[in-house]
Amino acid sequence: MSRKCVITGRSTGSGNKRSHALNSSRRKWKANLQKARIMVDGKPQRVYVSARALKSGKVQRV
Repeated sequence: MSRKCVITGRSTGSGNKRSHALNSSRRKWKANLQKARIMVDGKPQRVYVSARALKSGKVQRV
């Protein structure tokens, strides 16, 4: 099971960390994922859901 929101599809993003001298090194931005119990296909399931989806009301906890 990957760390990806089942509702919005949000997952880890990547890019460069830039210092003041503009040196670059790779870094990751992790999505704020919560393990929540929600209804999936009519059955309650424990899945990863982004905090943004929970706050906006796109999904309801069971």
